Amino acid sequence: MSRIGKKPVTIPSGVNVDLTSEVLKVKGPKGELTLNLHPKVQIEKGENEVVVKVSNEENKQQRALWGLYRALINNMVAGVSTGFSKVLEINGVGYKVELQGKKLVLQLGYSHPVELEIPAGLEAKVEKNTITISGIDRQSVGQFAAVIRSKREPEPYKGKGIKYQGEVIRRKAGKVVKAVGGGK
Repeated sequence: MSRIGKKPVTIPSGVNVDLTSEVLKVKGPKGELTLNLHPKVQIEKGENEVVVKVSNEENKQQRALWGLYRALINNMVAGVSTGFSKVLEINGVGYKVELQGKKLVLQLGYSHPVELEIPAGLEAKVEKNTITISGIDRQSVGQFAAVIRSKREPEPYKGKGIKYQGEVIRRKAGKVVKAVGGGK
C-alpha cells in the first residue's frame, strides 16, 4: 500500500470540492484550481475529507499514481486555503532587482538586465535584496522561483548569486597562498 496515498485529505471550512468523472475542482477563499484525473485513480468525497484509491494496489505504477494524486489534491486544498510562497535572496556587489509592472528586472552582473515576465496567478514582492513569490499553485510558485534562481546560481567561493532563503551554500577555500620561500 502507498503510505501517503492511504491517508485521507481533510477539507478545511471554506473550501469546496466538486468531483466529476474526470475533473476535480477545489474552490476556496484564495481562488480555484482544477485537476484532470487519471483513469486508474478513483476519488471518493466524504463530508470533510477526500479519499484517493486505485484499482490495483499491488501494481507499482498504480501505487505511484496513488501517492501522487493524494499529494496533488492535498496541495490544491492547502493552496486555495492558505497559499504558497518562496523567498529568494540576492547576494553580490551591484546585484539588484526591481519590479516594473508585471516584470521582474534583475541586474546580475551581465552586460544587460534580465527581464522576467511574472506568470498569471502569481504575485511577486521585492524588498531590498529579497524576492517573495506567492500564489495558490505550488508547482507554478516553485517553478518560477527556480527560473529566477537559474539566472545566477550561487557560486561556492564568495556566495554571490540568487539563493533560496535558508539554503546553505557549501563554500570552498580560494587559492592557497604558498608559504614564504616555499615556491623555489
